[in-house]
Amino acid sequence: MTTMSAGSANPALLDHHFDSLPARVLGVLRSPRATLTAVANAPRWAGVLVLTFLISTLSSAALLQTDIGRVALVDQWERTASAFGQNVDDRQYAALEDASANGPAYAAISSFASGPLLTFGLAGLLFVVFNRGVGRRATYPQLLAITAHAGVILALRQLIAAPVNYTRETLASPMTMTIFFSMLDEASPLARFFGVIDLFVVWWLAVLAIGLSVLYGRPARRVLLGLVGAYVVLALLLVIAMAITGGTV
Repeated sequence: MTTMSAGSANPALLDHHFDSLPARVLGVLRSPRATLTAVANAPRWAGVLVLTFLISTLSSAALLQTDIGRVALVDQWERTASAFGQNVDDRQYAALEDASANGPAYAAISSFASGPLLTFGLAGLLFVVFNRGVGRRATYPQLLAITAHAGVILALRQLIAAPVNYTRETLASPMTMTIFFSMLDEASPLARFFGVIDLFVVWWLAVLAIGLSVLYGRPARRVLLGLVGAYVVLALLLVIAMAITGGTV
């Protein structure tokens, strides 16, 4: 059992080509396998993690400091409560309106949770799951670097969603599978399920699967099926929880 330290291509050439942060960020979008091979050979995660966190925070904060963003945030909170069977009375609604004044702080907290916190936690989980058994073994810094670079997709998602959501006057993701099933009643379990499946998250999982394939020498398609399967199970559990609690929207 050995730790992977080099890709099948020329490691020195790959590392030089993707040495800069901008090159690695663009590489995740244009040539993820080559980029993540270079990242695995020379794990670097701090720069890209800070960059994606700032992009997500600033994009979200720019929206939430507008009147449209504040109203959309209150609407999201109310809809989330209703989805889990919680009624929001006038006093609670007023409290939500007051809390929406802290939109930029909410943006920073949510971006931290979906960025650095998710990256460190997911890298640890993948380290435990994929380093079991006989075969290649990766180090935690390698997994952290792969996971951090995959986060470029989630930052791009937030960057695109902010202006689109401003136009739509809602914080609901414009990139879920509901765009293909708009004829469904939004309160139905099927519509809720499709509303949880975000196309950018699937793209993120695909990039993550490529990185894991590089590290562990497993077929990327098989890894992706496992990751998407876990995502679908989580989506189903969320829909079931809404149904059990009597959610209405």
